Amino acid sequence: MHLPIFNAEKRPEVLHDFIRQNPLGVFTTAIQSESFPFLQSSHIPWVVDSEFEGDTSDLGRLRGHIARQNPQAKAIIESCTAAVNLPKPNILEHDVLVIFNGPVHHYVTPKFYKQTKPDTGKVVPTWDYEAVEVHGKARVYFDTKSDEFGLFLATQIADLSEHMETSIMGYGKTSETRPWKVEDAPERYIELLTKNIIGIAIEITSISGRFKWSQEKPAGDRAGVIEGFKELNTPGNTLLSEKVIERAALFDANKAAEKLAI
Repeated sequence: MHLPIFNAEKRPEVLHDFIRQNPLGVFTTAIQSESFPFLQSSHIPWVVDSEFEGDTSDLGRLRGHIARQNPQAKAIIESCTAAVNLPKPNILEHDVLVIFNGPVHHYVTPKFYKQTKPDTGKVVPTWDYEAVEVHGKARVYFDTKSDEFGLFLATQIADLSEHMETSIMGYGKTSETRPWKVEDAPERYIELLTKNIIGIAIEITSISGRFKWSQEKPAGDRAGVIEGFKELNTPGNTLLSEKVIERAALFDANKAAEKLAI
C-alpha cells in the first residue's frame, strides 16, 4: 500500500479499532498448486486480538474461518497436507494479506477545490477512502479429528458472533435486544457446520493504514470537499464529510505539534 506520510496511520490500537468497526476483510493467499490459482482471495469477517499468548510482534492477531468448499480453502488444505512432514505443517509457507476497507469512499471532483481551482487551475480528480492492510503468517486448523481444531473454531465462532451481535448490531444494550448466541442453535447443527469450515489464525507481522481524506489540502479546498460531500444525494454523504473534518483536524494538530517541537 502506498503510504504518503500525511495519509499514513501506523498506531496498532487505531488500526485494530478500525478492523473491529469494519471486520470484513479481503483475505489473499499465494499458494503453489497444480489444481488452483496461485493467488486467491475471499471476503471473510475477522476477530482481532490486540494481545494473545505467544505474540512475538506486539502487532496482534486475526482469527477467522472459511468454508471448506471454497477453492481457496482447498488450496490451503492441499498445501498443509503436502507439508505434513515439515516441522510446522499447518503454517502456510508464504505470508498472507488481508485488506479492510472503510464504510464509505467517494470520487473527488476538481470542482470541490474552491481555493486552488480558481487560483491556479492546477487540480485533478482523486478518490478519498480509508483502508487497513495486514500481512502475517497464517496457521490453519483443518483436521476435524484434532482437539485444537474443535477448540479453535468453538472459540472463534463464539467470539465472532458476540462481536457482530453486540458491537456491529448493537444488541444487548436493552433487555429487548438480546444478542444471538451460538448456543441458541441446536448443538448437532453447529457441529455439522463446523466440520465444513477451516480455521485461520494470522499472527500479524506488519499492519498499516491509509486514511486519505484530503487532509493535506489547503483550508479552502478542504472546506470545498466537505461542502461537496455534504451536498451529495447519496447514502453516507454526511459520514464522508465527517471523515474529512476529523482527519483535517488531526492533520492540523500534528502540524502544530511539529512546529512547537522545533
